[in-house]
Amino acid sequence: MADLAEIERMIAAALPGAEVEVVDETGGGDHLRAIVRAPQFEGRSRIDQHRMVRAAVQSRMDDGSIHALSITAEPL
Repeated sequence: MADLAEIERMIAAALPGAEVEVVDETGGGDHLRAIVRAPQFEGRSRIDQHRMVRAAVQSRMDDGSIHALSITAEPL
């Protein structure tokens, strides 16, 4: 089960200046939605934006804390 505040901090640390919200979509703590607005997304493709977010939390994906991550990303 992922700590939502920790996941938000991980994304914010990887993308300074970002607005980050992480929501537990199922109540089980391992299917999450990340809503991220970041200046680093400007001029990047949607897939690159998602890769940046996923890279920030990859360690939690690898250890099984996060089973599924849905990402909404847009430039800030």
